Amino acid sequence: MSFNPVIQSQETADFLATGLAPALVVHRSRRDGRADPLWLQWTLTGVALSFLTVFIVVPLVNVFAQALAKGVPAYVAAISHPDALAAIWLTVVAAVVAVILNVVFGTITAWAITKYEFRGKSLLISLVDLPFSVSPVISGLVFILLFGAQGYFGPWLQDNDIKIVFAVPGIILATVFVTFPFVARELIPLMREQGIQDEEAAISLGASGLRTFFRVTLPNVKWALLYGVLLTNARAMGEFGAVSVVSGHIRGETNTMPLHIEILYNEYQFMAAFAVASLLAFLALVTLVAKVVLEKRIARTTR
Repeated sequence: MSFNPVIQSQETADFLATGLAPALVVHRSRRDGRADPLWLQWTLTGVALSFLTVFIVVPLVNVFAQALAKGVPAYVAAISHPDALAAIWLTVVAAVVAVILNVVFGTITAWAITKYEFRGKSLLISLVDLPFSVSPVISGLVFILLFGAQGYFGPWLQDNDIKIVFAVPGIILATVFVTFPFVARELIPLMREQGIQDEEAAISLGASGLRTFFRVTLPNVKWALLYGVLLTNARAMGEFGAVSVVSGHIRGETNTMPLHIEILYNEYQFMAAFAVASLLAFLALVTLVAKVVLEKRIARTTR
């Protein structure tokens, strides 16, 4: 079939003459949200803001209002109670350890997946996503089956006076398990997109593997790594399901902040429960602000 530019141009002119082309252009332009009617833009914006206000802002404000309902002295007394301080300290310890371990092993996992080809690579990727698909309660039960008194390693642990479940190590293990994917999942897409050219160039110039990682790879992924740290920290501090199973709910010893809040609420100490909850809410707001700042920084560096 031959191509005749004269016929082609004539067909185009006929098409434009029918007025269909301008209609098509208008139709396509209306797909852009900026071309929607003003009333529709305001309606959609109002619906979104109303939903966020009712389901997020109002409950959050109510938490702080209930926490201060009996005044600042009662609020301070609630969060300075020995059991509350122990819960706060344990939450911070579990979150810090979880972040450190996830940074180390998440980075190693992302490095192995993106820089090497090996058998079982797809299985490793699936294992990284496993905590997303498994209920936190089930993950806690897995640790009970492994390290509990009737578990596989329970008798040996008891003989050597080593406590995992119903103790701090179990809480840390459960926290690390549920937060593991965040760092790795932030790094894998970026490392895969960057490829291995920079590392190969550094090694060809005589740099060692460790030096290449710290001077080439790490600077290239530092913002994604920090983003993963923020998500890991936020999830670690608010984790309830897995920690609840392995903690044993021992006051002053194995209760994290979410568990302590549950106990206070079940005992009808509502003001104290909201006081401790306000600390978690404040930490969430701090994390949100840090996330927004980090996203803006990433946007500026990628322009």
